[in-house]
Amino acid sequence: MTRQTQERTRLGAAVDDSYVIRVRESLADVARQDWDRMTGASRNGGPAVYNPFISHAFLTALEISGCAVADTGWLGQHLILEDAAGHALAALPCYLKSHSQGEYVFDHGWADAYERAGGRYYPKLQCSVPFTPATGPRLLASDRIDANAARQALAGGLKTLADKLGVSSAHVTFATETDMAAFAEADYLRRTDQQFHFENNGFESFDVFLDTLASRKRKNIRRERRTATENGISIEWLTGPAIGEAALDAFYEFYMDTGSRKWGRPYLNRQFFSLVAEEMADDILLVMARRDGRYVAGAINFIGGDTLYGRHWGCVEDHPCLHFEICYYQAIDFAIANKLRFVEAGAQGEHKLARGYLPVTTHSAHYIPHPGFRRAISDYLEHERSDIERFGEVLRDHAPFKKQE
Repeated sequence: MTRQTQERTRLGAAVDDSYVIRVRESLADVARQDWDRMTGASRNGGPAVYNPFISHAFLTALEISGCAVADTGWLGQHLILEDAAGHALAALPCYLKSHSQGEYVFDHGWADAYERAGGRYYPKLQCSVPFTPATGPRLLASDRIDANAARQALAGGLKTLADKLGVSSAHVTFATETDMAAFAEADYLRRTDQQFHFENNGFESFDVFLDTLASRKRKNIRRERRTATENGISIEWLTGPAIGEAALDAFYEFYMDTGSRKWGRPYLNRQFFSLVAEEMADDILLVMARRDGRYVAGAINFIGGDTLYGRHWGCVEDHPCLHFEICYYQAIDFAIANKLRFVEAGAQGEHKLARGYLPVTTHSAHYIPHPGFRRAISDYLEHERSDIERFGEVLRDHAPFKKQE
């Protein structure tokens, strides 16, 4: 698939058929101002809530650093809807994947079943932000085109691309409900999962938030926070110009330690963090723990329009409860102080429930061309969705908040 590949798609009455969907291997081929106009949001305001992960700066940093490129199994196949003059008006970030790593919506069982039946599951198409389990727009459209028509065209264009490439499947993960409606109309299968998010209900301080919790939960959190900062540990927030290369060096050491233990080979390299810090320093919060004059642990977060996104954590010294303090409680503190509505603390983790993070449903859409395989996946997803819903109800019944009379 070359950068000149084109898929013509009729968009209906909203626009004429002079528009074309092109497949681009690199976002460097798309003007940054065109791309950021398609996201509908910026730090300076816009019609949509700002999401840092779909910004041109974040996605191109993954490419330039070599983290999300063909050599790592992430070959760009970005669907770009352009007008006759070549201006990008709508887009769907997409990659041709040779594995299922770095996605956080697990389909390894699907791959095994498909290949046991004699098929070839990889490569597949993956529409997502690499290595980032955060819900956000996937079907992007500027204000110069009918957004609904563009979403429908891109959802159909992805199916056409999958069929032309002859791949087993196309997956759109951590999609918004608006995007899911377009994929449902295009007859994609729907999958659900759960994460744990904190919601800031106008709290004036962390203590005000604690007052909404049951007594035992409140006491446990206070105990954990005291324990975390024993042994002479202090906590710092670094954002904007305060983020320097020395702090990034320290954080990267933490990230490598955790990544090596979790995945064997961490997904992100040192250059990536420098690139995003250079381009997006105001969108980054480093929460760093210092002891005896040096950093010993830290977490990186990204700041959206109404959400703080917790991403990676690590340490070079083990201290009780420090992970909870840096990743969960400091994030709540920052969200309250900056009037952010939500904290998304990453994938999975029922232990977050006791710390004020409640279960939230996440969504993905899946195109399975093979009729028999589609039926099997559809049946599986129907049961899985039911299980996820029941599990969420159980978790909500055990939420740490005071019971309403």
